[in-house]
Amino acid sequence: MIQNYILTLTAEDRVGLVAAVTGFLAEHDGFILDSQQYADLELERFFMRVEFKGAGDKFPSSLKTLIGKFSPVGTRYALNWTLVSGAEKPNIIIAVSKGSHCLNDLLHRWKTGGLPVNIAGVVSNHDSLRDLSEWHDVAFHHLPVTDDNRAEQEQAILEIMDRQQADYLILARYMQILSDDLSGKLAGRCINIHHSFLPGFKGARPYHRAHERGVKLIGATAHFVSADLDEGPIIEQAVERVDHRASVEEMIRIGRDIEAQVLAKAVKWAGEHRILLNGNRTVVFR
Repeated sequence: MIQNYILTLTAEDRVGLVAAVTGFLAEHDGFILDSQQYADLELERFFMRVEFKGAGDKFPSSLKTLIGKFSPVGTRYALNWTLVSGAEKPNIIIAVSKGSHCLNDLLHRWKTGGLPVNIAGVVSNHDSLRDLSEWHDVAFHHLPVTDDNRAEQEQAILEIMDRQQADYLILARYMQILSDDLSGKLAGRCINIHHSFLPGFKGARPYHRAHERGVKLIGATAHFVSADLDEGPIIEQAVERVDHRASVEEMIRIGRDIEAQVLAKAVKWAGEHRILLNGNRTVVFR
């Protein structure tokens, strides 16, 4: 199997960035497998993702050495960059409540090799999805939450993430609002899935309210979590058209399918280091 590496970077846009990266790789016998870049002309920011492998004697023998040799380039161009082995999969913790559709989808994709992540555990404020998690040999952590213990419960989530060296917390229909403190600590590391309609229906029974209004589009949005509820940078969205014949139950089924698909894409792209933050937006190198 090819040992590949993934370099991602953001920087103030300037002449020579692409040449600096590709020139470094050429100088050190790096063979580019895939390269994507984007210049945000409004914000004058540059984004790049390069996947490459070694192709000669001058290629560094270890990731640590490779990082050390690239560091002067990062310093010279003031890059915000990461360089990782493509063989190392990010660790994720999944948070759920009672709805099983997103969790079941992620577990199945992961178990069958469809997600480039390691699912290191499941946390839930209910105990109802323990059997599903443990059937997939994933540790389940029951963390009930009330108004009185919310801070302690969120601290327990952070401690689980620390023990498992988790890179991301994935909210797979976790029906609790994270505190501003936890949202801040997990900035850029917490992905949520949210039903989205036109108009938006927040709160309880959204599909019933959408049916009452006769919506024509059902959708879902995967986004990073921020202190502003459901306002974090968007990663992926999808919609499906419905009409007057759709019952509430049919709309719920369609909505759950879309939610699972959109969340799976977001987790996959995170695992492949394809998502870069750009202020309130994202750059996704699909």
